[in-house]
Parts: sequence; C-alpha cells; structure tokens
Amino acid sequence: MILLISPAKSLDFSATDVQQHSTPRMLADSKALIQNLKQKSSADLQKLMKVSENIANLNVERYHNFTTPFNLENAKQAALAFQGDVYKGMEAETFSEEDLAFAQNHLRILSGLYGLLKPLDLIQPYRLEMGTRLQNEKGKNLYEFWDTKITETLNADLEAQGDNIVINLASKEYFKSIKKQALNADLYNIDFKEEKNGQFKIVAFYAKKARGMMSNYVIKNRISNPEDLKGFDYDGYYFNEDLSSERDFIFTR
Repeated sequence: MILLISPAKSLDFSATDVQQHSTPRMLADSKALIQNLKQKSSADLQKLMKVSENIANLNVERYHNFTTPFNLENAKQAALAFQGDVYKGMEAETFSEEDLAFAQNHLRILSGLYGLLKPLDLIQPYRLEMGTRLQNEKGKNLYEFWDTKITETLNADLEAQGDNIVINLASKEYFKSIKKQALNADLYNIDFKEEKNGQFKIVAFYAKKARGMMSNYVIKNRISNPEDLKGFDYDGYYFNEDLSSERDFIFTR
C-alpha cells in the first residue's frame, strides 16, 4: 500500500538529528526545470506564480543556489522540510527510525519540481506548484513535463512491494499528475468533512491537517489493508459509512 500526499509551500531547513536520507530519483528532470527557472526574472515569477515581489525574489535566489550533489549540509529530508498543514498533522519529527523506514516504503510526496519523492529524499528549498503553467521542452505546463513518468515510478514502487493499493490523500492539483488509466493499482480516495448546521462540508484547513493525521495513523500502526483505515479516530474523526462507498472513504466529525 502506498499513500500519496501533496508537498507544502512552508519550509523548515533548520538542522535535524535524522541521518537517514535518500536521493530523489528524478533529479535529472529537476535540474532541467531549474535551468528553465533560472532564466526567469523576479517579475516573470510574480506573473507566472501569482506571488508577491518578496516571494519571487526569494525563489530567484533559491533557483540560483540550487546545487548538486545533495547532502545533509545543503539539503534536508522532504518529510521534515515541508511544514504545511498536512505535515503538521503528520508530525514526522516524532517518527522513530522504524516509523521512518515504514514511511520510506509506503509514503510518496508529489512535487512540481521533484516529481515523486520518498519521505527521506533530500530536497533543497523551492517553490513550484504542480499547477504552474511553466512552458518547458515537453509542453506548456508541469503536467505535460512529467507526462507519465510519475505514474510509471509509482507503478514500479508498487511492483517492488508486490502490492496494488494506492491511497489518495493528495490535493486535486497534485493528484492530477497521476495518469489514472496507466496506474496499475486499486485506488482509494479519502476525504474529511466537518459537520455544521446538519451538513457535512470539506474545510480545506482541517482537511489538509487530517490528511497528515491519517498518514501518521497508517505509519505508526503499520497499516497495509485499506479496510483498516476505517479505524482512524484522530481528533474526533470517524468513518462515516453512510457517506462512503467501496473506494471513497469519508471521515466526518
């Protein structure tokens, strides 16, 4: 079983005691994207990414500072570097060595710059959302740049596990990088909804954190059967059988 999650804009590159690490498998593609981005001015990035001048300036600097090979001096493990709501819910900094080893086999992070990351893959600071309309050698956006490569790598990981289960905890923007027709897996989608005035609705902030909490639940409990996800009960959530279907699990609170 493999869990899919999205990356985060918020980053923390302070030192960590975790020594285990790996290298992103699509780094050659990342370098090609970086070379493209290095040609962009701050004004170009503001328009392309719809960000402030300060954020654009920061990322111009990041792209120009990008250097390989990655090591623990110039990069950090992805699951520890990302700091958005999903990662606050996941709390990877609390993982034991055994937890990290399980996560390395069963968790994958979709990334606009790195394609498909394992949690211990080293990354350098960046901002490049999957939905960015970056003209590149393969097309007009990042979906065309990555084409089937992310899906093929995910299929290879499933084959190496001898499994065919994918749990989608990623946002729509990032999951769109997966070619579902080429995915050799049984796909399960997970959503989290809040009850208000008798209605259940997805609230983005809470849903993102819950995706992280579900990842934590799977990793710490070594879950490999989708049916066992139904036992998830963190932070008041429970499996709502009435709203769920065979492959779409809805958790509410």
